[in-house]
Amino acid sequence: MTYTATAHTSELAHSILARLGVTTALDFQQGMSVRSPIDGSQLAQLRPHGSEEVKEAIARAHQAWQTWRTVPAPVRGELVRLLGQELRAEKHALGQLISLEAGKITSEGLGEVQEMIDICDFAVGLSRQLYGLTIASERPGHRMMETWHPLGVVGVITAFNFPMAVWAWNTALALVCGDAVVWKPSEKTPLSALACQAVFERAMARFQDGPAHLSQVLIGGREPGEILVDDARVALVSATGSTRMGREVGPRVARRFGRVLLELGGNNAVIVTPNADLDLAVRGIVFAAVGTAGQRCTSTRRLIVHRSISDQLVERLKQVYGRLRIGNPLQEGTLLGPLVDQAAFEAMQAALEAARAQGGRVTGGERVLQDEFPSAYYVRPAIVEMDRQTDTVRQETFAPILYVLRYEELSEALALQNDVPQGLSSAIFSNDLRETEAFLSASGSDCGIANVNIGTSGAEIGGAFGGDKETGGGRESGSDAWRAYMRRATNTINYSRELPLAQGVKFDL
Repeated sequence: MTYTATAHTSELAHSILARLGVTTALDFQQGMSVRSPIDGSQLAQLRPHGSEEVKEAIARAHQAWQTWRTVPAPVRGELVRLLGQELRAEKHALGQLISLEAGKITSEGLGEVQEMIDICDFAVGLSRQLYGLTIASERPGHRMMETWHPLGVVGVITAFNFPMAVWAWNTALALVCGDAVVWKPSEKTPLSALACQAVFERAMARFQDGPAHLSQVLIGGREPGEILVDDARVALVSATGSTRMGREVGPRVARRFGRVLLELGGNNAVIVTPNADLDLAVRGIVFAAVGTAGQRCTSTRRLIVHRSISDQLVERLKQVYGRLRIGNPLQEGTLLGPLVDQAAFEAMQAALEAARAQGGRVTGGERVLQDEFPSAYYVRPAIVEMDRQTDTVRQETFAPILYVLRYEELSEALALQNDVPQGLSSAIFSNDLRETEAFLSASGSDCGIANVNIGTSGAEIGGAFGGDKETGGGRESGSDAWRAYMRRATNTINYSRELPLAQGVKFDL
């Protein structure tokens, strides 16, 4: 299925949903409107779930978990393997749906589905590697060990910019760890969630041995998410979104002593040193700054460049920006699609006005293609040269704005990079070993992701994803992120006939 100039986005979306078996989503009579960023057209209207329906879904998930936790982990991995197969079979359709609903260019939509496939492969292997430790006991005739057990219901709250992949990062790991998942997607991209659920149900039908309701989707705005956050039966809330959202979610989950995994905002910087490969730097910076129209949490928002090469690098970036093909993300050759909606456009313009008021010199940033797409928001990416790092620069704006700052000494560049509230992703372009090692050291980048000679976005699923400070401290995917989805027990076994107490305590009867 491919896009043609005569096809409406809504027709294509309906064709994809019908192919995937999603038929209940196409009610135009009432409910929550879903629109495409491509042309502003209405794709569907969905009836939001009421509070009682949300509570019932959580109850069903809790019941499913009680059965699922007793299934051996390698058997649970088989379900995730089947899910990966189903995702492979529908990669093209799912990728197109992401483009239609989130505005990503075709290759990025397909790349997001590939992320889901990759995390399924990763989780299948993980299902045989949920290792504990054997620990030396100080007491003779005793053995101590740790074991890991399924945690419970995992509530997943996702943002519009990765409408499928973030669910998969959480769900693939949660399933092999023995948990059930209840998913509240962004109200801007619910069709992507319904499509993923349909694919998951195909995998479940082939698996046959699992309980119903291991994965469920909740449609709506704040209310379903608030119920998930407040319900004590939801053992872990994994929330991806703005820092503002995280400030609400974190304390509410903490009040009931639940577990939270937050992946929030980023204000990511690239440092370019005098001996950097500028060809490489330009390519890395441009993709990270304008990919997904600057609407990634790992998008490059600040360029910190040595003064000796700053004019040359900025001029090259302006030339590349001027050649970028902006337009319908489904058409071949497009590199920059639309902002998600009018609110995103207005936030971008407000940030640019604030930067101008603070002395910023702005190139680009204006709205384009209004005649072709009057109800959509396409923009030229903006380069904003700043004399200092102002409050506007220190705030994240989810748009293709690249602030340029200049430095003299590497210590100054590192201080600028770290002097923001967020701590997600960072990068340095340099061919100097001392500079790159300083950047990666304890006194270097304070971000959860620190790259050398690649941009700030495009993380692989093999590494833990997330950051610190206002980014929230959570880690998804890769490494030992699976531990967030399990509970740990320390076990001590006495195989002797004596009962010595720890620390030499005596309690003789």
